[in-house]
Amino acid sequence: MEQPLVSVVIPVYNAKNHIVRCLESVRKQTYRNLEIILINDGSRDVSLEVCRMYARVDERILLVDKANSGVSATRNLGLELAKGRYLQFVDSDDYLAPSATALLVHKAEEAAADMVIAHYYRVEYPYGGRAGEPEDAPAPVVTPLGFLPEGFLDKRGFAENLMAEPASFYYGVMWNKLYRRDIVAAHAIRCSEELTWSEDFLFNLEFIRYAERFYSLASPIYYYVQNPASICATRINLHNLVTTKAALFSYYKELYEDMGLYEKNKLQIYKYLVASAEA
Repeated sequence: MEQPLVSVVIPVYNAKNHIVRCLESVRKQTYRNLEIILINDGSRDVSLEVCRMYARVDERILLVDKANSGVSATRNLGLELAKGRYLQFVDSDDYLAPSATALLVHKAEEAAADMVIAHYYRVEYPYGGRAGEPEDAPAPVVTPLGFLPEGFLDKRGFAENLMAEPASFYYGVMWNKLYRRDIVAAHAIRCSEELTWSEDFLFNLEFIRYAERFYSLASPIYYYVQNPASICATRINLHNLVTTKAALFSYYKELYEDMGLYEKNKLQIYKYLVASAEA
């Protein structure tokens, strides 16, 4: 059976300590029909040179080098370039389990799902996972996370389950999910370039609006590396937190009103304004 093409979008910015691990994990996926869209977002380190090396040895890699414009604009460029039936996102400081894409695509095809959401691993390095760590450094702490049980969900069921953890990484991020590209293209769904944080959550809220069929994969497939230099660690302060959540709240509320679920869940939706995202 022919494998549908999967477009894997990887934004890269000053990722010299992590990019090799990330790209090796993507290139070595058991699922082979990949279009790897590697976009260098104006890195000031050796990331671009590393990406060029990989592009020379793997014809599946499309490398784009551009001036720095932020992760949202970079992902949006990846969306414009993608040609696959499905979209998958990977951050350059993280990495995939070997069968990640295969499992996601299998469930998408089997359940005719518009989105597959999967459990993931949180990886905590005592030294931040940097190159040149002491040889006797303690091993990283790897914790499996995710709360939906395995199985199919319609839109209503998916939205109601979101109320269990209205501010969770599990629902909010893009990297533990597989998306049907035709839905993204038909409705021009994009990451907000105005938000400096939680732009992926807005993307997901917009996608949920147009999707009908969902599948929850209980197997962890993604290694999220907690990085002290990430945007989440360096740019979130109380002002950004409050203003971003206020901007997103209207999207949250409108989605649930459209499904007739707002009155039933409004206390949980308001909890989103004060809840802290946990990963």
